[in-house]
Amino acid sequence: MKTILIVDDEPRTREGVRKVLETWSAGQHRIETASNGIEALKWMESNEANLLITDIRMPEIEGLDLVERISDLPNAPLVIIISGYPEFNYAQRAIEYGVVEYLLKPLDKTKLVKAVETAMKREESKHRIERMEKLVDPKLLDTAQEENNYSPQVQEALQYLNENMQKSPTMRDTAEHLHMNASYLSVLFKEQTGLTFSEYATRRKVQKAKELLSTTRLSINDIAEQVGYQTAKYFVKVFRQMEGTSPGQYRKINSHSETTIQ
Repeated sequence: MKTILIVDDEPRTREGVRKVLETWSAGQHRIETASNGIEALKWMESNEANLLITDIRMPEIEGLDLVERISDLPNAPLVIIISGYPEFNYAQRAIEYGVVEYLLKPLDKTKLVKAVETAMKREESKHRIERMEKLVDPKLLDTAQEENNYSPQVQEALQYLNENMQKSPTMRDTAEHLHMNASYLSVLFKEQTGLTFSEYATRRKVQKAKELLSTTRLSINDIAEQVGYQTAKYFVKVFRQMEGTSPGQYRKINSHSETTIQ
């Protein structure tokens, strides 16, 4: 459940925004409130917000100062500013901090909801990109980007390995399939990709496993089999060496699918 934190020292505005967003979200979002910047900062010490809606002029800590203080948080929320003052310097600072919207009081309910919807879509897009970055092995990405520059033999070797991952072909198997000398292909492969055949195969298997862990409910045994490991125990060992965590823990942190496969 996504969380929206509303910060405003005016009770009427604060409660008005809360009621509008609770009606809009219909229980799909957690709506929290704080009466000032200090209260908001204290709340964020032990909680995480996906979206911050804050007034600009408040006692002790103004809205933009609050935004500046939270901007370095590991999971800093997106921000919507509300203000009774259409002042250029406020709007300019808001833009510098990447504020999604600058809304003027009295608030228009339709504009408020539209701004929140835009922010939540942007927040979801940001997390999707973060998930993809975690999923992709940078060395495999480099290999894929350079593949068109490789010799036909290395391109064919990559294709054969990717298409037959479940069979876990060795360098010798691949060389025989391509009617090549295994030693020559081994040297060619390392020279062009920067990885040994074994290193590439392991990274490619773990990459595929991460995709399956993130997007399916397949068991660890089934995933191990699909990526070419004869035993789940060995798969878990290799995965932990590569990712610093077990497949089960990786799934807990990165799973974003409700798909269930029996």
